[in-house]
Amino acid sequence: MFAAAAAALLVAMAMALVRAVAGPTVYDRILAVNAIGTKTLLMIAVVGFLTRRPEFLDIALVYALINFIGTVAVTKFVKHRHLGHPANLNGEGEL
Repeated sequence: MFAAAAAALLVAMAMALVRAVAGPTVYDRILAVNAIGTKTLLMIAVVGFLTRRPEFLDIALVYALINFIGTVAVTKFVKHRHLGHPANLNGEGEL
């Protein structure tokens, strides 16, 4: 049963990879990469269950946090072209 779930996850990851490559906008690509990361998280959990290693769930949780933070950072960078405070280009004030 879980092997079938792993196979279905691989098919879903392949479809998300096609969307990441062919996405018409950058936001489609970001969403597809986020979906691939989420499916990778599920795959880690399924493999941990199949191999009877519950510590894989801890790894999956850490991966989920990294995936979320990375997606937010990339989206902010694409929207604003910087991740922190914008550089002061006109020479007024301090950085």
